Amino acid sequence: MRQYSSDLTPPWKKPKPVPEVPAEPGLVVEEPGSGFCGAVVRCEAATVTLEDRFGKHRVFPLEPRGFLLEGRVVTLVRPSSSSAPVRPTRTASGSVAVPGARARVARAGRIYVEGRHDAELVEKVWGDDLRIEGVVVEYLEGVDDLPSIVAEFAPGPDARLGVLVDHLLPGTKEWRIAESVTSEHALVVGHPYIDIWEAVKPSSLDIPGWPRVPHGQDWKTGVCRALGWPSDNTGAVWQAILARVGSYRDLEPELLGSVERLIDFVTVP
Repeated sequence: MRQYSSDLTPPWKKPKPVPEVPAEPGLVVEEPGSGFCGAVVRCEAATVTLEDRFGKHRVFPLEPRGFLLEGRVVTLVRPSSSSAPVRPTRTASGSVAVPGARARVARAGRIYVEGRHDAELVEKVWGDDLRIEGVVVEYLEGVDDLPSIVAEFAPGPDARLGVLVDHLLPGTKEWRIAESVTSEHALVVGHPYIDIWEAVKPSSLDIPGWPRVPHGQDWKTGVCRALGWPSDNTGAVWQAILARVGSYRDLEPELLGSVERLIDFVTVP
């Protein structure tokens, strides 16, 4: 006789299966109950230890449907390998981590960025890579005087100069300034965003998108007002934005490509 299952729940009412993912070292997940996001550093019989971007550790139980991986609900399981403590295998930029590596003596070459916020974002995501390569990042107060700044630096084969420019679009003032830099030992690249804030993905900040600010109005102030953020202290707002950036996954690809190009350029032997 035909055998029937005792479970008469219609298929469309059954919960969707949740994938099981081994809690391998370096895997970045989020615990939705607390919002804690970090990389796996230890997995034991019933718990997993995560390390966030500030080096803080938290222990969570290995419960079904207990974590988010790139926005998807997953169940972490203990990997078959040893549960000995390890360090993350990837840096915030996605490069292979080199545990215990010392910072290289600074090169003569440099990377210049437009402002303090740009420098802080580059340091947070690419800091490990820059220290290993011996690259120093310095910030400028705008690029209006970029040709004279490049001339004063006097880039050469052993001292290359890379410059990251905001709002680098054909026909803009920034574009014309960048075109005036002709040294073969200097590379000027940029991103299309008015300010480095825009290079952070809106999804990482839980906003629908970056608002449009009328021409002639201070961009940061306009953004803060449109989003209901305090407009009288944009420095504090930036620190809150920066705190939500955990890795390259939180940044737009246009910025990622430009920074990688600059690092490659200044580190060419």
